[in-house]
Amino acid sequence: MTTLTLIGKPDCHLCEVASEVVDAVVAELPDAAAEQIEIVERSINDDPALYERWWEKIPVVLIDGELHAHWRVSPERLKDALEEAIG
Repeated sequence: MTTLTLIGKPDCHLCEVASEVVDAVVAELPDAAAEQIEIVERSINDDPALYERWWEKIPVVLIDGELHAHWRVSPERLKDALEEAIG
């Protein structure tokens, strides 16, 4: 199982765009691959440690805990990274 974590906050336009990119990329993957991805959304408003670390960079995308992207998410780059993570 590959975990994609999207860190953002409510009422954040770039966070909404990033969420749409994540959903679209995962939807385009074959079902067998998409089923291996768990998407977790976290808000910097709910966790002081997340706020301290990421407030300047949201939205942030982590793949299996490793930074993949911040501010803007490239669909092509995300697709390649997810396919690599799934194996």
